Amino acid sequence: MKNTELFSYTSEYLTRNGRPWFPVMGEFHYSRYPDSYWEESLYKMKVCGVDVVSAYVIWIHHEEEEGKYLFSGCRDLHKFLDAAKKCGLLVFLRIGPWCHGEVRNGGFPDWLLEKDFVPRTNDESYLSCVKRYYERVFMEVRGLLHKDGGPVIGVQIENEYGHCGGLTGEEGEDHMRRLKRLAVGAGFDVPYYTATGWGGAVTGGMLPVLGGYCDAPWDPRITELEPSVNYVFTQERNDRNIGSDLGMGEGLTWPWDKFPYLTAELGGGIQVTRHRRPVAAAADIGAMTLTKLGCGANLLGYYMYHGGTNPHGKRSTLQESRESGYPNDLPEYSYDFNAPIREYGQISDTGLELKLYAMFLHDFGEAFCEMKTFIPEDSPQDPNDTVRLRSAVRRKGNSGYLFVNNYQRRKQMADHQGVILNVRLPDGDISYEAQDIRNGDYFFYPFHLPVGEHAVLISASASPLCILHRTDGERYIFYGDREPHFRIEGDLGKKELIHISREDALHAWRMEFGTEEYLAVCNYPIVEEGGSCKVLFRAGETEELEIRVYPELPTVPRGFVKTGNEGIFTRYSQRISRNTPSCNLQKEEKQSSDEECRYRIELDYAEETEAEDVFLKLDYVGESLELFIDGKKEGDHFYTGQIWEIGLKRFGFPENVDITVHRLKRDMPVYLEQWPDLPEEGACRIHRLTAEAEYKLLF
Repeated sequence: MKNTELFSYTSEYLTRNGRPWFPVMGEFHYSRYPDSYWEESLYKMKVCGVDVVSAYVIWIHHEEEEGKYLFSGCRDLHKFLDAAKKCGLLVFLRIGPWCHGEVRNGGFPDWLLEKDFVPRTNDESYLSCVKRYYERVFMEVRGLLHKDGGPVIGVQIENEYGHCGGLTGEEGEDHMRRLKRLAVGAGFDVPYYTATGWGGAVTGGMLPVLGGYCDAPWDPRITELEPSVNYVFTQERNDRNIGSDLGMGEGLTWPWDKFPYLTAELGGGIQVTRHRRPVAAAADIGAMTLTKLGCGANLLGYYMYHGGTNPHGKRSTLQESRESGYPNDLPEYSYDFNAPIREYGQISDTGLELKLYAMFLHDFGEAFCEMKTFIPEDSPQDPNDTVRLRSAVRRKGNSGYLFVNNYQRRKQMADHQGVILNVRLPDGDISYEAQDIRNGDYFFYPFHLPVGEHAVLISASASPLCILHRTDGERYIFYGDREPHFRIEGDLGKKELIHISREDALHAWRMEFGTEEYLAVCNYPIVEEGGSCKVLFRAGETEELEIRVYPELPTVPRGFVKTGNEGIFTRYSQRISRNTPSCNLQKEEKQSSDEECRYRIELDYAEETEAEDVFLKLDYVGESLELFIDGKKEGDHFYTGQIWEIGLKRFGFPENVDITVHRLKRDMPVYLEQWPDLPEEGACRIHRLTAEAEYKLLF
């Protein structure tokens, strides 16, 4: 079935059916996650606000041995695209041929590097190999392009070309144009063709996409880095630090005023390396997102949005490593990335944080796209400036948003008392009520926001979250921890302005019952799967599941009881009685080496358990650990100080799990944000182990 929906772009924003479109895009590597659980993970991404899934098609994952293609199991691209279509998500394929992605050889198979040509050049023999690869990939994609009624709306050609390797100047531009022609010739006929555009990369005239990370674990230093420029408001779109381990950062090679400001690699987290292990917190990613919105970004594309695990290779392990000629050593298997959705499918605090912006953009994004950025002269451009307040405005005419960021990762910012925020407008300034702005605060406020056809919100000291569309009048939901001070002109009619706390907004999920929309607040994710809402809760954390809903539901959900009201919300509760698995941790008495400790975990699952998954949570100290199931290595983790969590359903709920913890010593050349207290000989031990069962409950 043909698709008549039109996707395009202007110099300022993407369009959908001729209207401004601000999507949220999240990277999910299908070949780094079990195919049995793709669908449930895609639904999780969707409920967190993702509209478009981006994914590398990693060459070495599909043709590790020349001519022997593998498109089954976790490598089944066709199945993945079918799942995305079923879940109502669009797809952007990043088809390489080189991807980087912390993959062995940047994604190139070993056999390709053994040929007598130089990859990533205009050598005809190399391009012939790329042509065969593109054509084989398209065999899996056929029928699933947008024009055929499928989800694939875009293709990214190469990655960081001219920045991390490859040709530069006109030779590089010609190479990118040739790759695009090969992709189109193979059958990739899509609305969007993109290329990464940072750090001197060449784009071949394709739509450039940008990025920015909160830290640089590829940096060779094991000390604190300079503060990131991604927390200051600036007209500069380039992040020269991305991929700086493989190439020197340079300026943009394309005219920035001819293309919209689109991001494809905002760090949804950060992947650790053996020598450098920063921990990306939810606020790190949230403040960076807010800053990029204030700077004018009109696509939020996160890398990664969903963590994963490298698949097993036939000839080697498949991670980037110094052994394979790259600057960094990565875990053999774990590609968790501290992402919004973690390696084993857990929605993290970062996922909740980013949901705030996604919900806003779904309801207000069309008008937001057309708003230009204005940066006050007194807003500092230097991330070392921790004293002056950082701000920016996006507006069209007199309507827009004020952005304030008083957050800089790993830095203490000055507190500001009694600040009166002002916005200069063509028809008169806007002033907000005096407020204290503390270290770590970041927020955005609306001004002259239309509320329906007959009212305007002149200002509010609160951030818009979403609009509940209801037959009895729309509800405009705002959040924040200050008095909102709504200033309204005109007649709201049946429309209402509702204010909730930021904590409630983090745990808010929009739901539909019949033709009406509701806002549900729950400490556990509420995911819509195939038309029904399911709560993902963990036994052992609570004995009573509570969900607060606004407005009140017409009927009490089955299994729940109405337990009263709390402000605007109606409370619904259900008593939970679920079995929690028991686990026994045993240290092997005879260790093979003083440099490691081995443990066996024995698990006892409750009979007839209905658990969706069981998570082991390990509080340990060591340089790293390895996970073995039935004697086979299935996972690993580089120590960061965080509790390591592993889901067991993908392994068939094993009765025994073996863990090897490697010793961490004081003199190791490793950057940790906070070192543990270590004895002289170092440490390799598990302090505490718990097991939690996760259930799905129909709501």
